[in-house]
Amino acid sequence: MRVISFKPGHDGTIAALDASAVELTYSYEAEKDSFLRYSTITPTSVLDAAGRLDAIPDVVAISGWLKKGIAPDSSVAAGYYGIAERSEVVGEKTIFGRKVHFYSSTHERSHLWCSYGMSPFPAGMPCYALIWEGGLGDFYEIDERLEFVHLGKVMASPGNKYAFLYALADPKFTLPEGELRYEDSGKLMALCAYGQTGSPDRDERALIDFLLPYDTFLHSLSKENLRKSPYYNVGVTHQKFTNVARRFSDAIFDSFHTFAKKNLTKGYPLLISGGCGLNCEWNRRWLETNLFSDVFIPPCTNDTGSAIGTAVDAMRHFTGNTKITWNVYSGQPFILDEIDRTGLEVHPLDYGQVASALLRDKVIGWVQGNCEIGPRALGNRSILAAPFSKATRKRLNRIKNREGFRPIAPVCLEEDVALHFDLARPSPYMLLFQKVLDSRLEAVTHVDGTARAQTVSREQNPHLFQLLTSFKAKSGVGVLCNTSLNFNGAGFINRASDLLAYARATGLDGFVINDAFYLLKTTPPGAPIRQKV
Repeated sequence: MRVISFKPGHDGTIAALDASAVELTYSYEAEKDSFLRYSTITPTSVLDAAGRLDAIPDVVAISGWLKKGIAPDSSVAAGYYGIAERSEVVGEKTIFGRKVHFYSSTHERSHLWCSYGMSPFPAGMPCYALIWEGGLGDFYEIDERLEFVHLGKVMASPGNKYAFLYALADPKFTLPEGELRYEDSGKLMALCAYGQTGSPDRDERALIDFLLPYDTFLHSLSKENLRKSPYYNVGVTHQKFTNVARRFSDAIFDSFHTFAKKNLTKGYPLLISGGCGLNCEWNRRWLETNLFSDVFIPPCTNDTGSAIGTAVDAMRHFTGNTKITWNVYSGQPFILDEIDRTGLEVHPLDYGQVASALLRDKVIGWVQGNCEIGPRALGNRSILAAPFSKATRKRLNRIKNREGFRPIAPVCLEEDVALHFDLARPSPYMLLFQKVLDSRLEAVTHVDGTARAQTVSREQNPHLFQLLTSFKAKSGVGVLCNTSLNFNGAGFINRASDLLAYARATGLDGFVINDAFYLLKTTPPGAPIRQKV
């Protein structure tokens, strides 16, 4: 039985499962291939995904969603909220003359089944689950019968509150009531590191006490409602703002932690899903609470995992199976279209040659196989550089055309992680904070002394493992800078012509595509970058 699943709305994704083998076939995200971040599914992405299947699927599934601009309860398919099985929509559709099963369940369920289906825990093991995202901020229990119990709503819209705070201080934010920028939550995570520790002062406490209990966030609150706030347009890097950002972030986590200590007392493992699962500091804190036997966060913990979650839910409905095997490199294949090789030197891939170039402070694009699922570059669509210089971090942020306060993540040999960072456990999906122990790693050390390292083993990613091993042999350190290979505001680059245009425009020194190493003979002045829309 084949299942194909669609996630409507932002972070549009198409996932396919082979339910007979209980295996993820692929997960295609609409933003990949240099389309705008948070894109919805397009006809092109549907055709690309359909082309990977050798037959019409047996089940077509749709993750529930809401119709924007209509009444809050106006639903797409099964809708946004609800965990009971009666919230499912089951029927039949005719696809190209063939009848297939149709299945839909809610967006809320998509998060739960994504984290449960992808988790390493055996089917039937009870788990706790946390969904914290733009709309939901709730805890659940999944029992041995695979039934969901809602343990309680801690707060509405934790992710939207995070984004709203950044917008409040940013003079460039001018969107009307009910509109936020998806990227602002990640920027606030970076800025929290610049804030000073301590108890909130009167102004900070007033803002925190106003925002935390606010329920109907996107429907009734505008930045202009807080025009008299001392943080209104103060500037996102102002010390007064970074202080409140840090204390607001702490207050959100403390609200969830207080609830968990009181209500999640059985020691089950914790599954985390929703966009707030990309907050590496919060993930590290959950590990350190000692409330749970383990913590699992999928690499597609945000809405990019919803299509997988609904596919798992459909598989459960039709077959009873709830666990899948999967690989993080299950995204789109790289497209080797024609490129103009003028000004390029092309060499067979030699890991030692690339390592030497990196050690000479060259910045290299790195492409291998299919792209990663989820938003983090994990070594198949990456920009790599040596980790030793603050100047490298500044150069990478210029290449990425992003703010100077943004950190650059490291990638590290799994076997060496304890030599360089204070969390001696694998972190293959770059979802945990670590304190940096090695003072040489200036390019990847954030202002508060932390990093969000990805660890790599030979089994996980043999190509990146070999490059790190070669770099270690030459430098003594099996660590590199690793940031995503993308145009600013777009998903991963996924075709050779776009990569060459990007390299020439931004000043990359070269790039690797599978088994070939391309070096730019000269770095011409920046040229206009054409992005897909």
